[in-house]
Amino acid sequence: MDLFDNNPISNILPSDGEAIYFGKILNNQKTQYYFDQLLTEIAWENDKAIIFGKLIITKRKVAWYGDQPFEYTYSKTTKSALPWTTELLELKKIVEQKTGETFNSCLLNLYHDGNEGMAWHSDDEKDLKKNGTIASLSFGADRKFSFKHKVTKETVAVWLEKGSLLVMKGATQTHWLHQLPPTKKVKTPRINLTFRTINILAD
Repeated sequence: MDLFDNNPISNILPSDGEAIYFGKILNNQKTQYYFDQLLTEIAWENDKAIIFGKLIITKRKVAWYGDQPFEYTYSKTTKSALPWTTELLELKKIVEQKTGETFNSCLLNLYHDGNEGMAWHSDDEKDLKKNGTIASLSFGADRKFSFKHKVTKETVAVWLEKGSLLVMKGATQTHWLHQLPPTKKVKTPRINLTFRTINILAD
């Protein structure tokens, strides 16, 4: 099911989770300003993954920021969070006001063009709060984003516009996979901010 006529602030998943698409929450001027700032000010690095025992370096670049130097392990590699930038704190505040949630970290992705994407996966690593909310804020190129149910294999797709917000919450990561499929139609970069909550262990 493709939901390209997006209905803001509604659950686009038919069952077993919540994925709320807010549509554009930033105007074009602010969207372009933050895109330019993020592109130049963020400490981007090529992402790394260990697949079948081999270290793979992706073309996609990533960055990891947070309240503390949180460690986050996925794809068998570990990152340590950098201190927030001014722009990230501004965007975090906007997202928290829109969603009513609070976040202590953010994983950023930089896709240089449509040839770069993300394969099917769930954000269910042990470092993350179980059934915690993940807020995804998009800049740059508009891209298709897809969900697939782990049991029924039902799919749902939504078009993520620049300046738009998608929130995944509840049991979404337990029951659904998601991906950013590659496309030859997109020739320009996209930056994606995913605000998250890392588990904080009590002393």
